[in-house]
Amino acid sequence: MHISAKADYATRALLELAREPGRPLTCEAIASSQQIPFRFLKSVVGELRRAGLVRSQRGCEGGYWLGRPADEITLLDVAHAVDGELITLRGEPLHGLDYPGPAAGLPSVWRRIEADAAAVLSGTTLTALLPKEVGEQLNRKGAA
Repeated sequence: MHISAKADYATRALLELAREPGRPLTCEAIASSQQIPFRFLKSVVGELRRAGLVRSQRGCEGGYWLGRPADEITLLDVAHAVDGELITLRGEPLHGLDYPGPAAGLPSVWRRIEADAAAVLSGTTLTALLPKEVGEQLNRKGAA
């Protein structure tokens, strides 16, 4: 399985935003903090915005915020936002894959791997990835 640079950078950017959800961050600040190439990050953040995972505001007090609470954004959401299909074979989705003869059972293995990966990613939120003390602060704010 290949995890794209886009998915990695997108997740790291979202974690930066989740760390202090009330404070907007610029792409420059995120790129610097996470050592991500700025131009690439700008493109990735645009995809996250189109997917509703971040929101933006222009101006001197502008920047980016999470589009929804960190405990509602999963790694599967991120992967779908920037990469589309979770796993592909030669660029094609697995759902219609069919092989003849002795290889007939192989597509079900590929689909099971995809389902297992999706289960792990959908069960992992941004909040779960934050350092424990930050996650606890977010949970307290959400409960208030």
